[in-house]
Amino acid sequence: MSQAKRIDWHRWFGIGLTEHFHGTPWRVELEKELALKRQLLDVVIIEQADSEATLDPAALDLPDGLENLRAHNLLTYKSHQEALDAWALDELIGHYVNYRKLLVAQQSDTSAAEGDANNNQTHLLPEAAFQLYAVATREPLKLLRQLPASALQPTDLPGVHDLKWGLRQIRLIVLDAVADTPQNALWEIFSTNVERVRQGLRHYHRRSTASQDLLYRLILNRLGLPAMTYTVEDFIRESREEFIADLTPEERRAIVNEMPFEERRAILNQLPFEERRAILNEMLPEERRAVLDELPFEERRAIVNELPLEERRALLNELPLEERRAILNELPPEERRAILNELPFEERQAIFNELPFEERQAILNEMLPEERRAMLEQIPLEERLRSLDLDQLQALDPEVGTMLRKLLSKLE
Repeated sequence: MSQAKRIDWHRWFGIGLTEHFHGTPWRVELEKELALKRQLLDVVIIEQADSEATLDPAALDLPDGLENLRAHNLLTYKSHQEALDAWALDELIGHYVNYRKLLVAQQSDTSAAEGDANNNQTHLLPEAAFQLYAVATREPLKLLRQLPASALQPTDLPGVHDLKWGLRQIRLIVLDAVADTPQNALWEIFSTNVERVRQGLRHYHRRSTASQDLLYRLILNRLGLPAMTYTVEDFIRESREEFIADLTPEERRAIVNEMPFEERRAILNQLPFEERRAILNEMLPEERRAVLDELPFEERRAIVNELPLEERRALLNELPLEERRAILNELPPEERRAILNELPFEERQAIFNELPFEERQAILNEMLPEERRAMLEQIPLEERLRSLDLDQLQALDPEVGTMLRKLLSKLE
């Protein structure tokens, strides 16, 4: 097992705790440096006396085993790839000693910087200010066999024990053995049990945006478990809509615009119409056309009306006649005439009959004589006569034109 892989798991676990304590009277520090030579403590949960906490400590829904938090809580963590052993507990005690001394050194530096004449009177914080935790994903069977019978005291909570190690007491939490409850969701997403991971992902309560990246990394890496493929796909499918809903519209557009086209097309169907329209306006014309084909007609019509003229004209040529007629009826007259001139005569004739008289007259004036004659045959005689002047009528139908001229001359 590589060091990089181990560090990933420890950092993810620490990020989970960091996010869980967001807005509480505690802050979490990861890989705390305890010496000139690097000695990293996995996690420290530190009470913030002057914090602007948004959550009351009494109301915190803490995972099992953390109900006895003190001012300084030192935690060693072993992932499913590691075993909690005696050496890990010895290291935890060593980290505790170094950390306690470090606090004194920091207090001395602060006093000196502030000109405190009594800075030599700084001293160790009391033992009651510290709590030690050992969090193991798997049951540490080898370690438990080595312990005296009186060293391990179970608590009222499954998977949570108090372990006597020398003169110190360590709270032992076994993630695979804790109670299956929503408040233990953080523990469950680091479990080796696939069903418990799924349960944890469902109940995980996000307190900040940090959890999005944590969950994303856990999903992509399938939690390092060989049987997670189906579970992960299930989770992604079930949670995608909720995840996207948590983002701002700007964040959603930025993410969707970076996706491959097929995935983007699937995501678009889950977005509100206004956001979908904004994203579609930024897509390439050929991609936009493919997505538009899958939208309901009312949405498609609203989006098509906003497209650039050339793209709208090209797209209209691909739509069914009824849709094309509905969209054309909403366009400005000049644009409608330009598009009509490109349609087959039969379609043009069907749309022509639904247009206002003035617009029909303008269209007729732009037609070739043969088309104009065929178009006139589809409208009532009275309107046909109003649509053309005498010269045009004479050109289209000499007999009708001559008759009309004689009638007009008699009226005069």
